[in-house]
Order: sequence, then C-alpha cells, then structure tokens
Amino acid sequence: MVAKTNFDIDIDIVIAGGGMIGSCLALALAPLGLRVAMVEAVARGEPGQPSFDERSTALSRSSQRMFAAMGLWPDIVAAATPISGIHVSDRGGFGFSHIDAAEQNVEALGYVVINRVLGEVLQKSLPAVPSLEFICPARITAVDPSLDHVVVRVDEPGGQRQLRCSLLVAADGANSTVRDMLGIRASRTDYGQCAVIGNVLPEKPPANRAYERFTESGPLALLPVTDGRAAFVFNVSREDAASLMQLPDDAFTEKLQAAFGHRLGRFGKVGRRDSYPLALTRARRLTATRSVLVGNAANGLHPVAAQGFNLGMRDIASLCDCVADVLCAHGNRDAIDRIGDDRVLSAYAEWRRADHRKVVQLTDGLVRLFGSERLPVRALRDLGMLGFDLVPGVRNLFARHAMGLAGKLPRLSRGVPLA
Repeated sequence: MVAKTNFDIDIDIVIAGGGMIGSCLALALAPLGLRVAMVEAVARGEPGQPSFDERSTALSRSSQRMFAAMGLWPDIVAAATPISGIHVSDRGGFGFSHIDAAEQNVEALGYVVINRVLGEVLQKSLPAVPSLEFICPARITAVDPSLDHVVVRVDEPGGQRQLRCSLLVAADGANSTVRDMLGIRASRTDYGQCAVIGNVLPEKPPANRAYERFTESGPLALLPVTDGRAAFVFNVSREDAASLMQLPDDAFTEKLQAAFGHRLGRFGKVGRRDSYPLALTRARRLTATRSVLVGNAANGLHPVAAQGFNLGMRDIASLCDCVADVLCAHGNRDAIDRIGDDRVLSAYAEWRRADHRKVVQLTDGLVRLFGSERLPVRALRDLGMLGFDLVPGVRNLFARHAMGLAGKLPRLSRGVPLA
C-alpha cells in the first residue's frame, strides 16, 4: 500500500480498476519497469469483487499466448480445461456448424477457466511486481488532464490523495466512472436479457467440447470444466431469468435440458446459479488527453461467442506495444513523459479500431440474427451454418478470428515477452 500523504505522488501510469483486465494490464507492464498505481474500489479478497466470481471465461488462443509470455500460464493451465472443439446449433433448425482444434493444427482452440481461479493467480502475482502500487480500497473521484500530465484524485477510507501521472488507463468496466470523468460518451443498447450462469453435471462428459445452442429464449452456451461438469451461460429475457432463478434445482434442470437437448444425455446435479443483465456498451472514442480506455470500458459485449475478455486482452497487448515502442525509441526519462502523448494514443486507437468493429458486429449480429423467429430468417441462418461448414476456407477464417489470431498482432498476443 502507498503511504498516505497530502502531496502529489509522481506515477508513470495510473490504472483505474483492479479486476481481471486492470490486473492483467499491471502484470503485462511489469517488465518495462514503470511506476504503476492500480486503484480498485473493492478490497482484495472480498467476495464483492465482480471480476473474480463463479463465472467461467473461455480464453482464446491469443490470450493463452499472452499469459505464457507474462509467465502466468503454468498456474492458469493447471486449473483450466482445453477446448478441442466447438459445436454450434439452432434449436428447431436443421443447420449446425463445428470447429475442431485438430483441423486448425492447434492442441486447443482455447481454454475454460473459472474467473475466481484466474483471479487468484492474478492476485498472487501482483505483490511480486516491485514497481506496482496497489491502492485499495479506494475510488477515483476526479481527474484533471493537461498536456504533460494527469492529476488523479483518490478517495480512501483514511482520506484523499492526489496522483500525478503521464498516462491514465480506464479499466473500470462497462459502467466506467473514469470514462465519464474524461468526457467520453458511451452508447448503451439494452438487450432486455439476463445471463443465468452456473454449472451442471451431464450424464456424458463434455469431452473438451464447447456448445453454443441458439434457442427461442436466447443463446445457451455449455463449456467444459473440471470433473466432467459443464459451465452454462443461459441467456433469457429478464422476466424468464427472474423465474428461472426462483425455481428449485430439479425444475431448473428440466428447463435447461429442454433448451439444450440430450446431446450430453440427462443433466444431473446443478450448482449455484447467478444472473446478470446484458447490454452492449460502446465508447464513442478510445482516448482523451493523456488517457485511454481498455476492456469493457471501451466495449461491453454480449457473452455470445465469448469474445469480451479476449478483446480486452488484445487491448492490453496493443497498448503495451505502443508504450514499449516509445521507451525503446528514446530510452530515458523523457520517454516516460511521452507515453501519454497524442501520437502514442492515436496509434493505439487506430490499431484497435478494426478489431473492435469486427467483434462488436459479430456479437451484436449473432444476438439479433438468432433472436428473430421469422421463418425466412431462420431458414437463411440454417443455410448459413451449413455453408459455414461446406464452403472452403470460411471455417478456417472464422476460427482464426475466434482464436484472436487474425490481423496485426502485438508482441504479447504472439507469445513474445515485452522484455
């Protein structure tokens, strides 16, 4: 913890948010030796930290490479489940599609890890970063950007302090307060849905295969996790979510079974359920004076296709590349003052633009396409899924995008350490 003082503290980078994205950014920056302060509102180890809950995250191939380059992968993979195949289907339709790791010449398309477990690895690693100041619990209550620095006011239980930094990074989620303080507007599309999450024990083990099932209620994803269980993300209307959360376990399992079918046999014991609302949040721009957005602060996505966290990880990798290039080019203290320059942040924003647009269009388009019950639309999407499997090259191209391996990749996304 930083000692309390009434004077400005000079920091190179302030990260707003200590959840998964904020923590990953702090750890990714570690080899550069910068003085980094991470400000987080929820005390470490508290169950109220929403990033480290019982939800499961499907890590893409590029995210796996990043964690390997950061030296964290051995601890993560020990508690992760590889995905060897993905099966996509439309309930009541004839079309289906699949992607296999062997066909893509990789040992796994991705890995499933419980957020709580991933959080434990990140939290254990943070104290080992000598140049990191972890300010928690605390809130950023004001920011004052200028041409050569940003002053960040932080409120803690014991009082206030001011941090002066060269770069401020907003990693505080889809409802980012720091984004608002910077004057960056964001659009919000309410899907009118909630995701009901948990895990279930199927009669047949998932055998490292993930399923995405589009139903009349909304997308239903089943992801393989440890002990033969499957983590589910059941997207339904808010009204249906409230009803599902009130059902006893047996009645809920029947609803889940009816939506998914019997591809994995009968569903048995179901774990604890949670739910959260779904919306698309898009920042109108990614940068402000000496400030930048990453992760959900830039784009909060629907969980269909499991792209949100992986998109945020590519934000981190790209930002780290831009910062590392400045330090390499100048190699002195003046270079650190340049990491928040407009040219650096413009390069980051330009790099991320195409990836953001592509992933937002994919996730939002899938929600709208498979949310329509009009017969012509249903027939078209079933034909589309058949074409996905049959037209040469389409499946491979989609797989590379889903694994986060398309386009210009920064060092960490290629598995190359920053230093």
